[in-house]
Amino acid sequence: MIAPLTPEQRIAALHAMPHWTYDPDRRAFYRALRLADFAEAIGLMMRIAVVAEKADHHPEWFNVYNRLEIWLTTHDAGDVSQRDIDLAQAIDGFVPIDRHG
Repeated sequence: MIAPLTPEQRIAALHAMPHWTYDPDRRAFYRALRLADFAEAIGLMMRIAVVAEKADHHPEWFNVYNRLEIWLTTHDAGDVSQRDIDLAQAIDGFVPIDRHG
């Protein structure tokens, strides 16, 4: 079983990941993005998918045209874990600079 983050660890992680929030209903880190168009959104999703597949840790997401919403949670832990921090940081590295915030 994977250990969930403590509340203190979760708060510290969110301070280090300013584009993410915590969704208590889903027990997940959450990020909403508005990209240039559908092609950019799908391209980003494909880049994320490659990393997620290698890590065997997959996001929950929703996409309509240029909008992408992402939730990261570790189901085995019942909440967020270090795996979610790692994937969030990888996602942040893929997001075009002008799409942050």
